[in-house]
Amino acid sequence: MAVETTTKSTTTAGAVAEQAPSRAAALAPLAVDVAAPIGAYYLAHTGLGLSLVASLAIGSAIPAVRTVAGLLKDRSLNALAGLMLVVNLVGIALSALTGDARLMIAKDGLVSSVIGGTMIVTALVGRPLMTAGLRPFLIRGSAARAAAWERLAAGSDRFRRLERSFTLTWGTVLVAECAAKVVGAYTLPVETMVWMGTVFLAVAIGLGIVVGNRFAGRMGELVAAEARTPVDTALAA
Repeated sequence: MAVETTTKSTTTAGAVAEQAPSRAAALAPLAVDVAAPIGAYYLAHTGLGLSLVASLAIGSAIPAVRTVAGLLKDRSLNALAGLMLVVNLVGIALSALTGDARLMIAKDGLVSSVIGGTMIVTALVGRPLMTAGLRPFLIRGSAARAAAWERLAAGSDRFRRLERSFTLTWGTVLVAECAAKVVGAYTLPVETMVWMGTVFLAVAIGLGIVVGNRFAGRMGELVAAEARTPVDTALAA
């Protein structure tokens, strides 16, 4: 028993150790896309005395550079990443030509609207965009759960409805975040919107997590129950 307990403890500790770097890796892009642009803006504008437009352009360039680096590293074109890159570059170019700092801030809202709108459309047509990211969390590397997911996706209307609702939730909150950011860009001081835009994004992400997890949790329960069902019985049903 002591050996068994030690083995289980070692396995659990190993699993926690494996999860820690993966979580850090998952949060790294968020830090680059959110924290780094704000820091770059204040450094350029307050520290170096650059104009609002120039400072915002420097901050916006950081996510664009990360996207390009990711494309070069993976040697493959991710449609969503490519779309974000194009929107960022177009926004920077328009802001540079017009000299409008508010347009630069509103451009960030456009990125959210494009992503959110795409999520909504894919959910409505039955090919939810968020499924690719959600599936690994619910499958947890289990072959039985993976098979259960496939059976549910093929034969359960409730499961597919929850799957669409999860993506629809995230699409809706991102579109709402876009609307708030665009309104704020043209009604609030630019200096305020530099940090307020991050607050809008944080609120949107928080709502997405709270509401989306309700659907994801129910999907997880269905997957777990299906995984415990004998295959012959599931096929017969």
